[in-house]
Amino acid sequence: MPTPDVLIYTRTTGYRHDSIPDGAAALTELAHGLGWKAESTEDPEVFTPGRLAECAVVVLLSTTGNVLTPEGRAALEAYLRGGGALLAVHAAANAEPDWPFYGELLGTRFDGHPEIQPGVVLVDDRDHPATAPLPDRWAWTDEWYNFTSDPRGDAGSGVRVLARADETSYRGGTHGDDHPLVWCREIDGGRVFFTALGHASETYRDPAFRAHLSGALTWLTA
Repeated sequence: MPTPDVLIYTRTTGYRHDSIPDGAAALTELAHGLGWKAESTEDPEVFTPGRLAECAVVVLLSTTGNVLTPEGRAALEAYLRGGGALLAVHAAANAEPDWPFYGELLGTRFDGHPEIQPGVVLVDDRDHPATAPLPDRWAWTDEWYNFTSDPRGDAGSGVRVLARADETSYRGGTHGDDHPLVWCREIDGGRVFFTALGHASETYRDPAFRAHLSGALTWLTA
């Protein structure tokens, strides 16, 4: 059987982060370190049932705007409901704004950010491969995304928040004491992981952040 691989999708139709090439390179290295192949692409035609069936994980890396075709949306939804895995990184929260399923998948939508500045990530749940390598209070510099709502939604959403922003440590937060930044959930047979972190190019060379992404990939395929 061929080795399942990681499909890293980087298409944007809105704002494009300069860090995308560094993020794709880092995720490729991490995938190889876990024994997988990796492909980085901006071609929406790769989202077919046959291609996705070969994937251990699909990554949406700072994708913005409408980046999938209607056929691609249908293929990705079927893949996830059938046991696939999705890693959504940073501006992926601003992708597919008019696709209800994607909004339900993440549990919320991007709602702006203050200027890039230092702050503190509060790691609430260390019983997860993506946050186990991190300190309880993680000094970090990023865009500190705000969201339209709490991704947990109702009690039946199944969203597990792993880390929050400490809004007292920076300017521009809009959620107060409970500001989710990193969360995961299961949907039917599939798994979804979102991290709001990952704006700058140097982020993807940071050992702690790379461990964070590697742990996410590990959980998604567990």
